[in-house]
This record gives sequence, structure tokens and C-alpha cells, in this order.
Amino acid sequence: MAIKSDAQRRAVAKYNAANYERVELRLEKGKKDIVKAHAERRGESVNGFINRAIMETMKRDDGAVTALEGQK
Repeated sequence: MAIKSDAQRRAVAKYNAANYERVELRLEKGKKDIVKAHAERRGESVNGFINRAIMETMKRDDGAVTALEGQK
């Protein structure tokens, strides 16, 4: 859905600021396209894929996801 008005853009920015945190990710040149293609093959956004990868890795490592699972 495209944002059509300045008011809608401000509302989305306000919602995002209140509900999300940002993390910067740096990839070597060319890896972004590989990650994007993988996510698309699975029907996911890049953000969704990265979040899933983090959660699955944390769960596999030591079950640390338990406190975060309810925060979807």
C-alpha cells in the first residue's frame, strides 16, 4: 500500500517510532541481492527473513527467544 498524503506519512512514522527499533546491518557488496532473492523465494520480505533468522538462531543457540516470542 502506497502512502498517499503527508498526514498518512506522519502517522506511519509516528507508529513506527512508537513500536519499532532500528538496527543497521552492513553486508558485503553483492550479499544484499543474495539475501533479497532468498527471502523472495520463501515469500518473505528481507526484514521478515532477517527477523526469522535471528529468532531461529537464538532459539537454537540457547532458548533465549522465550522472552521475545510473545512480542510479535
